Amino acid sequence: MTPTRRALTALLGTAAAAALTLTGAGSAQAAAGASPADVSRSSAPPAAAAPQLLAKLTHAQATAKFRGAGITWTSSGGCSDRNTPTCTSFDGLRSQTADGAVTLKSASGCAVRLTGGTETGHASGTYSHWNGYKLDMSLSSCLDNYITGTFTSIGGSKWKSGSGNVYYREGNHWDVTYYNCGGC
Repeated sequence: MTPTRRALTALLGTAAAAALTLTGAGSAQAAAGASPADVSRSSAPPAAAAPQLLAKLTHAQATAKFRGAGITWTSSGGCSDRNTPTCTSFDGLRSQTADGAVTLKSASGCAVRLTGGTETGHASGTYSHWNGYKLDMSLSSCLDNYITGTFTSIGGSKWKSGSGNVYYREGNHWDVTYYNCGGC
């Protein structure tokens, strides 16, 4: 068993890991009667590409990831209880969202200070703070200049990264929606 297969098996169980390591689109096309030439011209990603798992993190897992990347956070209430609006919590944060913040810090070279996570009190919706898609970040001249100078303005104080993540400059912070990890 390869190291990748072993890791998938440990994470997902034998049946799920076996399903994920199937050859993917090429096998499906071949089974459907496509010629080998048609299969080799497929626009599908290579079968070796690892699937992105959409894990939700605990507060401790997220803060360990942020601490390791040099990202700081603050809480106006000095707490991390997800059910208290004055706390800053990362319970239930999507791993891709955390990775997106790490990617932003690495790419920009700027200090990143988080002021909001998955705690209650933010607007609801599919791509919400509560559902783990959004982080609030303090404004800083370095981060402001990087976002507005690197990403595409889409109007209304919003900028969109090349990977599709949206940075919305609200009054005193950036409200960032991470649909993916930003090229991690």
